[in-house]
Amino acid sequence: MTMSEIEVVVIGAGPAGLAVGLNLVRARRRVVMIDSNRPRHAVTLKSHGYVTQDGTPPLEFRRMGREEFEAYDEGTVLQASVTDISRKGDGFVVTAAERGGDTHSLEAANVVLATGLVESFPEIPNLRQFYGTSAHSCMECDGYEYKDKRLALIGETEDVAERAILLSQWSKDVVLLTNGHDVVSDWWKDKLAERNIAVDPRVIDDIEGQPGGLLTGIRFRDGDVLARDGVFVRPHWTPSVAFLDSLHVVRAMDGLITVDNEGRTSEHGLWAIGDITPPGPEQLLIAAGAGQRLASVINRTLLGLQ
Repeated sequence: MTMSEIEVVVIGAGPAGLAVGLNLVRARRRVVMIDSNRPRHAVTLKSHGYVTQDGTPPLEFRRMGREEFEAYDEGTVLQASVTDISRKGDGFVVTAAERGGDTHSLEAANVVLATGLVESFPEIPNLRQFYGTSAHSCMECDGYEYKDKRLALIGETEDVAERAILLSQWSKDVVLLTNGHDVVSDWWKDKLAERNIAVDPRVIDDIEGQPGGLLTGIRFRDGDVLARDGVFVRPHWTPSVAFLDSLHVVRAMDGLITVDNEGRTSEHGLWAIGDITPPGPEQLLIAAGAGQRLASVINRTLLGLQ
């Protein structure tokens, strides 16, 4: 397939992007999928909750998805990072750079943003060392593996109390750590007390544990150590779309890409799907289902039916 024959460019090969791409090539649409293969969950050992794929490593899930997509003559994967999207007539020029330095310019009337999010964590030195093994961000994904364990939730945002209550369905021993931030109201403290969830506002010094990512406790700045078997952390999420600067895409207050009920952004021909759209991070199955639906909308649009 030559670049002049591209009908749709899909940016991102997570579950949402893979589902869009797969269903479009099955509709005989010529699709190029651009992906840097640097997902935020690359260190996660297993993904959960996806029917027939429960326990599959995320990188394996992505590998299988790319192979399924590329098995179709209409599908091409370009391993590169998108650096810019600009308008050209009624369509777009997508510029992408490979790690080796080669640059590609692809023209297409339709572009799908499925890039996912970038996570930033509280400033705790060794947190990344344990992330993906005994520290996690998604309790729906990994909570079951810590049932009845000693757990902590670290968070500095105003929704951490609600998330601590959610975490308590897997364990009765949950402590909410706000790392020096006053983000839990008196009303929420009462709700947490009803679930026997303690709130500790002390500043965290670091995470303690053993080689291999086995967490054993959380050390506070005052020297005390809270023994824990696992930690869940509430990160800040930022859409991975720095390359959109030359376009005027409407965003929600939290930076997510605003879309209509069918996935259209404020730019004609530019679509968005998955974690970068409200309400934000979703589980794999939900993202894939939304991707399949978006593929149907795009195909009908290309036929002039929508």
